[in-house]
Amino acid sequence: MKLGLSTESPVDRLLVGRSESMQSLRQLVRQVAPTNASVLITGPSGSGKEMVARALHLESRRATGNFVAVNCGAIPHDLLESELFGHERGSFTGAVAQVRGRFEDADGGTLFLDEIGDMPPAMQVKLLRVLEERNVTRVGGRNPIPIDTRIISATHRDIDRAIETNSFREDLFYRLAVLPVALPSLAERTEDIPLLVQHFLERSHAPEQDRLVFSHGALMAMAEHRWPGNVRELRNVVERAAILYPGRELGGSDIKALLQRAEPGRRLEREMLWAMSELPASPANPIQGELALPHKPASTGPIDLRSMVADFEHQHILDALRKSKGVVADAARLLSLQRTTLIEKMHKYGVVRETV
Repeated sequence: MKLGLSTESPVDRLLVGRSESMQSLRQLVRQVAPTNASVLITGPSGSGKEMVARALHLESRRATGNFVAVNCGAIPHDLLESELFGHERGSFTGAVAQVRGRFEDADGGTLFLDEIGDMPPAMQVKLLRVLEERNVTRVGGRNPIPIDTRIISATHRDIDRAIETNSFREDLFYRLAVLPVALPSLAERTEDIPLLVQHFLERSHAPEQDRLVFSHGALMAMAEHRWPGNVRELRNVVERAAILYPGRELGGSDIKALLQRAEPGRRLEREMLWAMSELPASPANPIQGELALPHKPASTGPIDLRSMVADFEHQHILDALRKSKGVVADAARLLSLQRTTLIEKMHKYGVVRETV
């Protein structure tokens, strides 16, 4: 048993890896953290942008203040202003009390604006003004409220492209990206996979008899995977393995089976579409075998494929939310989706957690 407090720094604890790119990232974070400069973190979804933001906060002079995270892509556009700036009582229907905004909550600390690339143009203008004037005005209010908040933002979008298409303001970009930080994908640093696996296993706090062992073959299979979901996908695979194979030593075939668990859902969808379209059986349409789908009477009219896909997707979202008891993050894992993507689809189909 180890006694005493860990001397590991927040940067080492949160940014795991020995690859050259991760060593450079940790060095940059240590250099940038003590300043008050705004930081824009870019990188693919699931690459660990929030971990970088938290490391910047914990290594800064603001570490004793609040770290407040807001996902700009998950909040309806008409509520985002109130979420960030707060509102006064009676300022709109349902505003029954005065509410502080996230900027005020992060006063003296750090505000992390995740998926800033999804912020609507009207809010970009208001955010730019806040950054220039260093105060906020609540919705329905008149008195500016001074704030001392460091802004760290992140996006998986191509901001240069967004600026070219006028979907993101160039002047706001320069205010947010005083110090830009770019994260690599997991596929670009596969040498970090063993350390990340060990990190996630330690976080699982499994009893000694249930501890997993990843063989050399297992790690090789993981190194060969594309990891479209990046570190988030790797964490899910490790968690799934811990549940399905407690106390086992995993080989390459076990990992390949785990990585293919999302494929049956995609195959089922393809086969469902084939069946509903009444196309003849073919090697690409293996409906006659293991999958028994209800027969749909042939239609003499045109096939509305878009509608069928939407109905199929809508139903799977409802099923996943029921199985996860309305927990969006768990439902997203069941569907192999990003949490923000699932929230967007829930808005698209008018799905609310209370109805599932």
